[in-house]
Amino acid sequence: MTTRERGGLLRSRDFRLLWTGETTSVLGSSIAVVALPLVAVVTLQASTFAVGLLTAAAWLPWLLIGLPAGAWVDRRPKRPVMLVCNGISMLVFLSVPVAAWTGLLTMTQLIVVALAGGVAKVFFNVAYRAYLPSLIEKDQLQEANEKLQGSESAAQIGGPGLAGLLAHWFGAVAGVFADAVSFGISVLCLRSIRHREPERPAKTRSRLRDEIRDGLVFLVRDPYLRVLAVFGAISNVALMGYQSIEVVFLVRDLGVGEGTAGLVLALVGAGGVAGAALSGKIAARIGTARAFVLCEAFGALMMLLGPLANGGWGLAFFVAAGFSVSAGVVGSNVLNATFRQRYVPAAMFGRVTASSSVLSFGAVALGGLLGGILGETAGVRQTLGLMAGLEVVAVFVLLFTPVGRCRDFPTDRV
Repeated sequence: MTTRERGGLLRSRDFRLLWTGETTSVLGSSIAVVALPLVAVVTLQASTFAVGLLTAAAWLPWLLIGLPAGAWVDRRPKRPVMLVCNGISMLVFLSVPVAAWTGLLTMTQLIVVALAGGVAKVFFNVAYRAYLPSLIEKDQLQEANEKLQGSESAAQIGGPGLAGLLAHWFGAVAGVFADAVSFGISVLCLRSIRHREPERPAKTRSRLRDEIRDGLVFLVRDPYLRVLAVFGAISNVALMGYQSIEVVFLVRDLGVGEGTAGLVLALVGAGGVAGAALSGKIAARIGTARAFVLCEAFGALMMLLGPLANGGWGLAFFVAAGFSVSAGVVGSNVLNATFRQRYVPAAMFGRVTASSSVLSFGAVALGGLLGGILGETAGVRQTLGLMAGLEVVAVFVLLFTPVGRCRDFPTDRV
């Protein structure tokens, strides 16, 4: 009897452990996404530029080490890499509350912690994405991604609210401590997985530089992967330029308290649950590629409402925009991840994923930095509007690419 017949992938012990560990880790990280800026803004009185720099530091490692990380991970079993990365992340983030409680915390340390955590995240994400197809059957990938993205989105709903409550009750650094604990739980879950990856056939190992080049060539020559990588980069500049100054906008421009800011961001994150749940159903009706474009277009258009927000009931504009963006982005991520895991050969997956991620996630660092600079010079509300407009333009251009012109993503390379 298959796991699907018995109730789905959550009946599989190993997948359930992976799901539990990743969901817990995402919950901790979603707390830290709010807690770190709150520590910077409330505890250290950091500038808008410094808050944007903090976001950029977390994603900069994709630009610096993303390509060699992909080739390196392709050479090795994925689970041990994931274990080491989460162990390092636990220790790095634990240093923040320790420094705060001893009166030694500085903005420099926060940026270094964000950078070190970002390095671990690069290796973990590449290994994690390559590990999932070896853990389950190919035809279960859509279900697996829906469950993982759905639970991660649910965790992201609770994370900001918990960050606000923890900041209110125990101080902003308590949220960073919770993130460190979540990485520890993830390590325990990963260690308990019984599945072992199949050994790769022995072959002469080529130079790391050549393997990196192979991944880049594969990406650049494929019309679908190339378009998704470029679109992802432009979209991430807009999304992260917007998101990197959300806390500043809520706390300083709208006068929202710490607890309320966490609650508002929790409501925003609820859209991700809807996006994960509906993406498969939409794809079944109109096709996987069309569903991807629809999710992105819906989020982009609704994003324009965010800068219109003001105090009181005017926060509804911010919540509606954020909810819709979360739904669109998570829904499109489910479809994108499933397409890649079915389409890219297993032996190339780490390199191709890293090649794409260097562009798209490297753009997150640029977006965070750009959001901080423009927020400081042009104004926070104006920057939010500019980033929303950039996202709309990116989706419009997507319509004229191979992704925008087809009904379904291909499952095999021609």
